[in-house]
Amino acid sequence: MILSWKEISHNAMTFAKRWARGGDEKPETRSFIEAFLAVFGMADPNRDVRFGGHATRESDKGLADYLWRARIAIKTASKGQDLANVCERLQAHALRLPAGEIPPLLMVTDFASILLCRRATGDRIKFRTKDLSRHVKLFADMIVRGTVPNPCTHAGVNTQTGVDAQAGVDAQAAERMVKLHDALKSCGCRGHGLEVYLVRLLFCLFADDTGISRKGGFAGYVADSRPDGSDLSKRLDRLFEILDMPPAARDCLRRQREFPDFPDIGGKLFTERPETAGFDANTRQALLDCAGFEWNRICPAVFGSMFQGVMDPKERRGTGTHYTSEENIMRLINPLFLDGLWAEFERVREYPVKLLAFHDRLAGLSFLDPACGCGNFLIVTYRELRRLELEVLKTARESAKKKIDIPRLLKVNAAQFHGIEREWFPCQIARAGMLLVDHQMDLEASETFGAYLARPRSPTRNANVVNANALRIGWESVVPIQRLSYILGNPPFVGHQLRSAEQTEDMDLVFAGRTNYGKLDYAGSWHYKSARLIMGTAIQAAFVSTNSIAQGESAGALWKPLFDMGMEITFAYPTFKWDSETRGKAAVFCVIVGFAAAGIVVDKRLYRNGRAERVDFINAYLLDAPNVFLQPRGKPLAKGLPPMTKGSQPTDGGNLILSEDERDELLRSYPHAERLIRPLVGADDYLYGNVRYCLWLKDIAPAEYGAIPPIMMRLERVGESRRKSRTPSVNRDAEKPMLFTQIRQPEEDYLIIPRHTSGYRKYIPIGYLGKETVASDASYIIPSASLFVFGTLTSNVHMAWVSAVCGRLGHSFRYTPAVYNCFPWCEPTDSRRAEIERTAQGILDARAMFPGSSLAELYEPLAMPPTLRAAHAENDRAVMAAYGFTEEDAPSEAACATRLMEMYRTLTAKESGQGFA
Repeated sequence: MILSWKEISHNAMTFAKRWARGGDEKPETRSFIEAFLAVFGMADPNRDVRFGGHATRESDKGLADYLWRARIAIKTASKGQDLANVCERLQAHALRLPAGEIPPLLMVTDFASILLCRRATGDRIKFRTKDLSRHVKLFADMIVRGTVPNPCTHAGVNTQTGVDAQAGVDAQAAERMVKLHDALKSCGCRGHGLEVYLVRLLFCLFADDTGISRKGGFAGYVADSRPDGSDLSKRLDRLFEILDMPPAARDCLRRQREFPDFPDIGGKLFTERPETAGFDANTRQALLDCAGFEWNRICPAVFGSMFQGVMDPKERRGTGTHYTSEENIMRLINPLFLDGLWAEFERVREYPVKLLAFHDRLAGLSFLDPACGCGNFLIVTYRELRRLELEVLKTARESAKKKIDIPRLLKVNAAQFHGIEREWFPCQIARAGMLLVDHQMDLEASETFGAYLARPRSPTRNANVVNANALRIGWESVVPIQRLSYILGNPPFVGHQLRSAEQTEDMDLVFAGRTNYGKLDYAGSWHYKSARLIMGTAIQAAFVSTNSIAQGESAGALWKPLFDMGMEITFAYPTFKWDSETRGKAAVFCVIVGFAAAGIVVDKRLYRNGRAERVDFINAYLLDAPNVFLQPRGKPLAKGLPPMTKGSQPTDGGNLILSEDERDELLRSYPHAERLIRPLVGADDYLYGNVRYCLWLKDIAPAEYGAIPPIMMRLERVGESRRKSRTPSVNRDAEKPMLFTQIRQPEEDYLIIPRHTSGYRKYIPIGYLGKETVASDASYIIPSASLFVFGTLTSNVHMAWVSAVCGRLGHSFRYTPAVYNCFPWCEPTDSRRAEIERTAQGILDARAMFPGSSLAELYEPLAMPPTLRAAHAENDRAVMAAYGFTEEDAPSEAACATRLMEMYRTLTAKESGQGFA
């Protein structure tokens, strides 16, 4: 049976009433599981389903109380049993199944609580059985036949991934809008006029299917135009003109049935008179294709992805536009306020007076998204607040035991929501989206209480979305600070090297009077401006941001001034991969960080590996560790260690660099040129075994190369390339084209560390190179590094430090000298040092056993040879022992990073003699 999410949620509430107080593990296991399956419309186990007592294969025995191959495994536990431990055992059993039968979902329950583990990601979510209705979408992987509608959109679930983000139906809607956009553009409609048309058409299409207008009225109006589309422009212009009329003026036209029956929507969506769009037969058909789609199946929150789909990629990158998926919006709003509101509702639901006061509080909340784009955050937040209000009213109706006037009691409205957006088009999308979701929620209220809800549309009920540059206006002009409750959203991501002149000026205005913000991402401006606004108030803020704001020196540049203002981080999701619904989706990695004035939020929460951990403090690197900020250093924190420098930089237009074939060809004609050529190694060369060479003419007499025409031709091109540079120092180096512009090649063997390397590897592959091999600027080098240095840097202890503080490029580590210079080194005994050196040599020996494999191949997580893995494990133990960790208390990566930050704090305090940094 295919059920809607609304039906599933209703079933879950019924299920919870029976099982929320627990059960008896043995006698009631099967009853519990069958009732649980019935929630999702799967009451009859088929041949793929096995209950524990009916296992037909040896591998199934002891696996679970219930197994649906490739779907879900369920295990019941006794009251008081540690569900996490039971889940680990369940996973161990599941992994013994054939690969195609391992279920993606593992569920452990003691009847009163449920722990769900998503095996592929390791995410674990624990909730009370009575709250199952709020978590049913977590079980989307279990649903396979047909589609299961989304509660707000009736959109299909992607059963392959279990991610319900309108991936199916909404993607189809977005593609149709993109085709309409392209068709209108091909007919000469461009720029602002095209944007106006798309917003209006999108509203009309949605209104046609959701009851705002007469069902099918707009589609019929378009279909009545001429097949060649020649009269459609005039028809639409007339419709838009009428839709801008006041209600009284429309009545006469409505009676004449001249246009689809739209009510007065308020706002100014149809006021502007842009240049008329042209239509032909193809463009008319594209609009009819859109009109034929069931727009009531999507959520207005997907409008942003439609806009992203029609944006030019260069424009999207320049503005830092990245639209947030509903999943990530929920990640933010749940800990910011929604979880707390639901918990408060549970506490007051049995007390009518308190419930009434709680309802008034919901209606008094006010939200601001100061970078609202197409309004995704406003739309989803409003929808969730309205749904909570519906639960309040249902509870009030049950306690009153009589019919109550539900429409009159609806208090939460779109006017509680405010946004700021600098671009006109997404601003209009946001306004239209809020109108539409408001109507959707009225429909949901009607369905819930069994009567059509007809609330008069009034502009005073509309969301307040302002078209302005949020960094240049006072937010108090949008919503009075005394009314504001929460600031939230997804500011644009633009790195310091990609900022426009206007964006740089924006940051100069926001950070006026401060220094050290130049390399911050543009998004940091919203954090800083929010903090200044909410000082001394109870307002809380949270943003989805690029993860650069919690890495390297940027973390201190942003968070130190915020902490100095009295802010605290209240919750955080460390780095996760961005996910959105549209073509052109952002390939970025993000963090979610909430903050408020100190003392406002007592319970801090850090979300790691799918779990919410309650912590006392969250620092700038999103760890429950001391509040430290890495400061730029010219030398290592520990004394006696060799310095780290960047490799040599050619800046040559590629003319000082030779491929293996080019080197061989040159030496065939000029064998004596061999001493002019050296191996060249950059990060990729080192990792993947690429072979390159360079002309290395430092301290070489001109007579040795001046008579070699191929070399002189290359030097001439080097000079030409450098003279075209915009950098004065490079221009000057055109006079010495035989040399790299920056020479840092050591006179002794050295340790090489790739500047960028995949974060999926357990270790950064570092190693030794001879002094005759030139390291390029794509890597860092440490001359004369001992085995102790190598062994420590290639250990899991150093990798914990790297994971915590290193900058990132996507999911790759972006290593810098600051990571090395600030690393807190241990002070081992002679025997501990000798053990680290021995195990470090063991790693080099293990690598040498595979001369035909590159380091990238050797350190590929799934293909790492057991001998190399064992050598690293032995080295890890030696380094951990030197830091004071025993095998019994070996810490997690996060705990290790916390210990290292405590060490850094102590060492820098001793160094400065001024107390803790």
